[in-house]
Amino acid sequence: MGGGATRLYNTLTQTFSGSSSPLSLPPSYLSPHQPALTNLDSDFCLQQKNSPVCPLDPVELLQQCEEALRDRPPHLQRNFVYIDHGDDVASVPIRVMQWNILAQALGVGVDNFVRCPLEALSWSRRRSLILEEILAYRPHILCLQEVDHYYDTFQPVLANLGYSSHFCPKPWSPCLNVEGNSGPDGCALFFDESRFELLDSVNIRLSAMMIPTNQVAVVTTLRCRSSGRCVCVAATHLKARSGWEWFRSAQGSDLLWHLQNLVQELGGGNSNVKVPLLICGDFNAVPSEEVYRRFATSPLGLDSAYKKLSQDGVSEPEYTTWKIRGTGECCCTLDYIWYTKDTLRVDAVLDMLDEKQIGPNRLPSYSYPSDHLSLVCDFSFREKE
Repeated sequence: MGGGATRLYNTLTQTFSGSSSPLSLPPSYLSPHQPALTNLDSDFCLQQKNSPVCPLDPVELLQQCEEALRDRPPHLQRNFVYIDHGDDVASVPIRVMQWNILAQALGVGVDNFVRCPLEALSWSRRRSLILEEILAYRPHILCLQEVDHYYDTFQPVLANLGYSSHFCPKPWSPCLNVEGNSGPDGCALFFDESRFELLDSVNIRLSAMMIPTNQVAVVTTLRCRSSGRCVCVAATHLKARSGWEWFRSAQGSDLLWHLQNLVQELGGGNSNVKVPLLICGDFNAVPSEEVYRRFATSPLGLDSAYKKLSQDGVSEPEYTTWKIRGTGECCCTLDYIWYTKDTLRVDAVLDMLDEKQIGPNRLPSYSYPSDHLSLVCDFSFREKE
């Protein structure tokens, strides 16, 4: 490894230096084809024993990620678009990031990104790019999909940056069919412990027409330490591919049912008590699909944050994913951050990469680690009525 990669390696391995034994994972994390865990990321194995664990400095770690990636093309710059609400009320924003990070096993396996060099899909490179993207924006709430390196990378590294988290793997993850996989992929939800206190978290296996499916959601209830206000956050990933529109609609209805029950419970059964709600996910659905309409017309009073980028305020971005597979090119909007418009307001939205920045070979690439773009928004609580 070069100097930058070596320093990043040494910093990250410190995360585990306080343990007296190598990392262990729950039995459900193991592939049924593996009798024992043998595929822990070598860059994250235990290096020293009985040493104190020191919190990581996010600025230093970001610099080391950038140094480890110094041979790549220039970092893709994105800017925040700030929403003018016509008032001078000071608020402390809540930064939320939604991102399908692309499961490593799928990226190098079945996804078949024909225009992406294999080297650009290496985990050592993608890991640094993913961490760089997260560290660049430092969200207070982070919702990820296709996470298959939760236990050996994201949970321990982000825990040392001050994040607590919950992970829900898919029951039948396709990652487990890829040789050398790192376990099942799933949804992960992280929150900044300095900003929020955990009240509750539940993993949901989504159903369609009362039949359990392979798609999941993590739903976490948090209390803001500065304001005392509560917010319920959901991270989900619905069924992919054309022809499954009815299935996604049923899964979305199931998630909405769970969330309606939860906010009713949080409101003490009083329908007049409005609980702030954020729903982040890769819905695998374009805005014309039924599942999108179900969320847009839900009694929960939801709106899609990224509509704020449009001039008319009602249109979604042209794309949140842009890739070329063996089956052809796909450029469409599949990812959303939904919020309750009566209790939360959007203060800023991170703009999208343009076609020139993405490049002719599309995503993923040497510059960007996923086929989906991250969505980042700043929210604030509306004043209670």
